[in-house]
Amino acid sequence: MKATAISIVRKLRQEGYSAYFAGGCVRDQLMGITPKDYDVATSALPEQVMQVFPHTVAVGADFGVVLVLSDGQQVEVATFRSDGDYADGRHPDEVIYTDDARLDVRRRDFTINGLLWDPLTETLLDYVGGRDDIRNRVIRTIGDPGRRFREDKLRMMRAARFSARFGFELEAGTRNTIQVLADQILQVSKERLRDELIKILSEGYASRGIQLLETLRLLRPILPEISALQGVEQPPEFHPEGDVWVHTLLMLQLMDETKRDWVQGSNPAATDWAAIAAPDNSMGTGIYPSISLTLGVLLHDVGKPQTFEIKDRIRFNNHCEVGARMAIQICDRLRFTNRQTERVAQLVRDHLKFKDLPQMRPATLKRFLRQEGFEEHLELHRLDCLGSHRNLDLWRMAKDHLDQLAPEEIRPAPLISGDDLIALGYQPGSIFKEILKAVEDAQLDLLITTREEALRWVERSFERKSTASQV
Repeated sequence: MKATAISIVRKLRQEGYSAYFAGGCVRDQLMGITPKDYDVATSALPEQVMQVFPHTVAVGADFGVVLVLSDGQQVEVATFRSDGDYADGRHPDEVIYTDDARLDVRRRDFTINGLLWDPLTETLLDYVGGRDDIRNRVIRTIGDPGRRFREDKLRMMRAARFSARFGFELEAGTRNTIQVLADQILQVSKERLRDELIKILSEGYASRGIQLLETLRLLRPILPEISALQGVEQPPEFHPEGDVWVHTLLMLQLMDETKRDWVQGSNPAATDWAAIAAPDNSMGTGIYPSISLTLGVLLHDVGKPQTFEIKDRIRFNNHCEVGARMAIQICDRLRFTNRQTERVAQLVRDHLKFKDLPQMRPATLKRFLRQEGFEEHLELHRLDCLGSHRNLDLWRMAKDHLDQLAPEEIRPAPLISGDDLIALGYQPGSIFKEILKAVEDAQLDLLITTREEALRWVERSFERKSTASQV
């Protein structure tokens, strides 16, 4: 990718235009981080970029952005510009192209993202003090923070994300302005809020990021249900760590630590995350944690404030079911997909089922273990235990069952079908589903193992009704 980006800069220079690496790739390079991609800023107009390179896509033509396709790579090339006012709080009312790189960087969000790099001479161009802020570990807006955030309210969340990711302090003016403007974050589209939240939760600094959102007064307007976890006491015999807020943050921290271990090739959970390459993980955030797992961790106890009561001790009766309904509402509000929403709701609904493992009959156990994405249930339970009483006995029991049971034992081939029931004289209808499920339960419980046994079992267990009685 870097070699391709350098070749693009070189070609633009040969055509008489100025061109540099810009933004996050320069920041990461200065910080010793390998950039994931490279963006190029140039004085060439979009139509000129498309004339220079034979394979291009105008992905943001209104804002001077062209995607250059070269050597099997895609590099974003943007024309230097200055922006007019932002009436809608996201898009500039007017885009003015310029050949002055200084004007281009001054419209950007934070000083650490306003750096340019000449890859041909290996020279840094810093017109906004970004290098010093990286050295001093500071997140600061370029120019007036009020103007930067009014231009695009999502920048307030981005400030929290960058601060969490790099462990940088927010400059006082930047921090104070966010706290003043925080309620305006809801002017941002739900889809953009969702995408930024996913990044905060999945990049490996979720605990710090959620705490920053709360400190900056952004959490309550975005996720009031999570802000409400603060101060909700828990029974100390099960939760010595503290209230629901503390417990949730601790689980997020443990998830962050697991991600870092996973990236480094050490996985203390001994979970095959490649096996759940996360079909819901369409945001490109990596295999661990999946989007649904991050939300499961964040929302697993979201029902506790509504179900809090004190009898013999503090109790949260039915908080899993209440929490699952709340999780659906939250995911719908933030425009998550139906698949993601269902997966998150199931994680929240089932997160206490592990306590029933020792008493589960074989059929119930096997159905529990074979549900889609069970690895996420298992990991959520591990984090839940480590973030409270630290007893992993039930987690180990579930893993042992998974290791000991062959796939065909957990999901055996059906012994009989609807045609067999018709041959026995049963009338087709809703009863078929009930009978076939009961047969599978008996099969999972090892009460029957052959087709003949299944047929005899059905005849003993289900009465055949006459056609007349069903009319």
